[in-house]
Amino acid sequence: MSTAYDRTGQVPTQTPDGPADGFTRLSPQTGTGFVLSAGQRLTVVDPTGEQVSDLFCFSAEDHAEWFSTGRTIDYANSVAVTTGTVLHSNRSRPMLTVVEDTCGHHDILLTPCSQQTFDLLYPEFEGAYHPSCLENLVTGLEPFGVVADQVSTTLNIFMNVWSERSGELHIDPPTSVAGDRFVVRAEMDLHVGLTACSAEKSNAGTCKPIDYRID
Repeated sequence: MSTAYDRTGQVPTQTPDGPADGFTRLSPQTGTGFVLSAGQRLTVVDPTGEQVSDLFCFSAEDHAEWFSTGRTIDYANSVAVTTGTVLHSNRSRPMLTVVEDTCGHHDILLTPCSQQTFDLLYPEFEGAYHPSCLENLVTGLEPFGVVADQVSTTLNIFMNVWSERSGELHIDPPTSVAGDRFVVRAEMDLHVGLTACSAEKSNAGTCKPIDYRID
């Protein structure tokens, strides 16, 4: 078994045989949903490097309250997400606080990939079915009664998006290396969807797994 060390020298996950104790592994192009109670921490690890993980969440008490990238950008006056960033809801309440980040490059501008993403931006697939983060988020959150139209712009953990002065956006390979982790603390009871991103162009050409743990 080979071991992946993060930037601090700790061992949060193992590869390729499976995750470390306490972690759950999402296979490439899959997702899940779960309850994250106030005060609990979610640790998301990139076990092999250069892999994005989409996250979206709702208040567990009322799905009309959901993660808002717009409010988050407004209140931080920044599109950067890293240690100390507070992720706000559409009602301007804190939902999650980033408590640790060993990568430093994440995105809150782009929507989760969908079948339409691949139809429009991946002509090589010729309209064929393709797994997507939107589908995987909805499938993971379906037990909580969530449908596709309720999922808005996601927190794209480890995604490397940057803008030219003209406003044109670029999606480069993630800067995450094997073992990089991103940790958030829930500020309210949440229903959370999490994926191992399905878009090849966002993941240096190859979709890979994501590990996560709830404490």
